[in-house]
Amino acid sequence: MAMVCLTDFEKYAKEHLSKDTWDYYSAGADECYTRDDNLLAYKRIRLRPRVLQDVSESDTRTTVQGTEISFPIGISPTACHGLAWHEGEMASARAAEALNTCYITSTYSNCSVEDIVAAAPDGFRWFQMHIFHSRDLSEKFVQRVEALGYKALVLTVDTPYFGKRRDSLLNQITLPPHLRLKNFGGMLPEQETSVPGKQVTPSRAIDPSITWKDVHWLQSITSLPIIIKGILTKEDAELAVDHGVQGIIVSNHGGRQLDGTLATIDALSEIVDAVKGRIEVYLDGGIRTGSDVLKVLALGAKCVFIGRPVLWGLAYKAAGMLQKSTGTSFSSPNSKVPEAPKTQRTSAEQKTRMLSRSPRCQHKKLKDV
Repeated sequence: MAMVCLTDFEKYAKEHLSKDTWDYYSAGADECYTRDDNLLAYKRIRLRPRVLQDVSESDTRTTVQGTEISFPIGISPTACHGLAWHEGEMASARAAEALNTCYITSTYSNCSVEDIVAAAPDGFRWFQMHIFHSRDLSEKFVQRVEALGYKALVLTVDTPYFGKRRDSLLNQITLPPHLRLKNFGGMLPEQETSVPGKQVTPSRAIDPSITWKDVHWLQSITSLPIIIKGILTKEDAELAVDHGVQGIIVSNHGGRQLDGTLATIDALSEIVDAVKGRIEVYLDGGIRTGSDVLKVLALGAKCVFIGRPVLWGLAYKAAGMLQKSTGTSFSSPNSKVPEAPKTQRTSAEQKTRMLSRSPRCQHKKLKDV
């Protein structure tokens, strides 16, 4: 099957992932109005092209927080890549490294931050985190990623409680026995991260009482840049600047949290106007084509991040095909997309993929991640 756009990878993933896994990845909150509007909003924006401009040479390179990347597209933090491919986040990290772009590692990854760094030692990584009831737990995460060379912390602020995702509630999707939330290994009681049939409790460890004062607390324990993910209004953008953070990701969590909010592209302009260039502004949500990226950049964002398309690429075929799925619509003249390795799957790999697709082998509930 020829893959020529991200929609092709989406169709492939829907056909080949188990229904429960597909529903988990694609879920939006409540009626999915915001999830769907994230995509539709780009179609409402029209381009005003200028002509007779010398475009014989182009350069897609940019910088984020002072680090050069090959093109203004990074990988958003998404949970549980292991449900799509047995190598999980290690494959995602290798793809980002090969493309020389930024990969934001999720707290809720199936691979540990240590394994991810080992898989892509030269990669450019940020770490997405929450502030937990246990500040000691949050601080330990910060210390780990600092020691591993992560370059920024991305604090998710739009999840005091998790959204009501109806498909996930109906399916009660669970992790298969071979997958864990490995970042929590040794940091929580073992039954909370590995025992089949138990609720994934780390999500409930998030502190819903956090305020801007907790941003100051985070600044007090790290020298890393802090990026706030989940800003949708100019008022919060101004507060972010006032509290000394280094960046904002305009995000509505892929429409998975509060249904009825603005599409991220519709919220962007007022945030850019409020920030006035004092900190960098990024955006995720609904990006599917190079034209979408162009619209975001034209409205003032520095870089975009993509989430679900990465999972579709993983479902298609590991790191090599993830590079292809990213490069198909977002190709950069400065980065060569390598071919997928032509290797035979081992029987263990085949079994792993079968497990991750089989609804009968789902054991750890994911509705809250």
